Amino acid sequence: MAAIFDGELERQRTTLVLIPSENYASKAVLCAAGSVMTNKYAEGYPGARYYHGCQWVDQAEALAIERAQQLFGADHANVQPHTGSQANMAAYYALLEPGDTILSMSVDQGGHLTHGRRANFSAKYYRPVFYHVDRETERIDLDEVRRLAREHRPKLILVGASAYPRLIDFAVWREIADEVGAYLMADIAHIVGLIAGGVHPSPIPYCDVVTSTTHKTLRGPRGAFIMCRRELAKQVDRAVFPGVQAGPLMHVIAAKGVAFHEAMSEDFKAYQRQIVANAQALAGHLLAAGLRLVSGGTDNHLMLVDVAKSLGITGRQAADALERAGICVNMNVIPFDSKPPTVTSGIRPGTPAITTRGMKEPEMAEIARMMTSILRDPEHAALAAQVREQVRALCARFPVYESLNNHDPYL
Repeated sequence: MAAIFDGELERQRTTLVLIPSENYASKAVLCAAGSVMTNKYAEGYPGARYYHGCQWVDQAEALAIERAQQLFGADHANVQPHTGSQANMAAYYALLEPGDTILSMSVDQGGHLTHGRRANFSAKYYRPVFYHVDRETERIDLDEVRRLAREHRPKLILVGASAYPRLIDFAVWREIADEVGAYLMADIAHIVGLIAGGVHPSPIPYCDVVTSTTHKTLRGPRGAFIMCRRELAKQVDRAVFPGVQAGPLMHVIAAKGVAFHEAMSEDFKAYQRQIVANAQALAGHLLAAGLRLVSGGTDNHLMLVDVAKSLGITGRQAADALERAGICVNMNVIPFDSKPPTVTSGIRPGTPAITTRGMKEPEMAEIARMMTSILRDPEHAALAAQVREQVRALCARFPVYESLNNHDPYL
């Protein structure tokens, strides 16, 4: 296991991580997640546990809740969900009955598995109706959303995506939800850090429930949380425990509290502004190189590159070729994709992790040049080796986790 840790630390240090759902947590977050809090069982909530000896973990959870509420201006926060999927499950459990209708973004258009994918619990227990992006603009078709809401009268309208490169105006969604008497829920797992940093509109004034992960743009530990209106607090808390989870992960909750504190700083706000600036710079260079981007660019931290139409290769081929050169992206379906999710027509680069390393607009030009050279000749082994060395050199200029050592990587 120690050798495996060595390998993963070296991979993170020497590759360009362009997966938009990945980041480098701070040393403080790593320490909290690897702390003695992992030893404590604490079913229940602060002051109302089913185990004794919880005086310190109660304080840790209460502090994490307080910081989440302060950071986002939320009435109530629950910091116990283990994952974004479980946060969404709990939100549904709090608001819906089996068989109720939800209106959400189709997964093949940019939505998430838990937004109604057929194989997922969200489609097995609820009735999903899907909205899409416009074929021409490749932006969410709000006229279609209104039409579907009026036609199907959903109990819940869900806004949020895992592969959508444009800003979301939550106020418009509130109007649609009010018209049909639906709850409005936002899944901000990807854009949560941008919202905390003030570079994306917040859903808090408009949505009944907001779910999010903590490990993407928020740069915290792997986990999730839920925010909601005050009048829904008891429903949400009961849905998390005992509804869909039992013992909370107290070490991860402590690390979430650390991440929320870090996100309150001016440095974090500057970091989020740079994420967006880097994404727009990278998108601009890829467009200039002749690659097609879904919707023509990005407003946030990610972009969707149509490699099939641009270069005649699949998303899998593109991601595999880039990984051989030390550039880590993920293949991704694009709207109206003719290829299955295991192949795809696109890739989904993002800038949170490379921005954490300190890279800025000049490096985006360098990265775009390396990416396009590989994508134009994906099977060229000598080229991949050459670019791999260029990647190593770039990473060495912007080191990460220098103070960690391979034998005790969290201290």
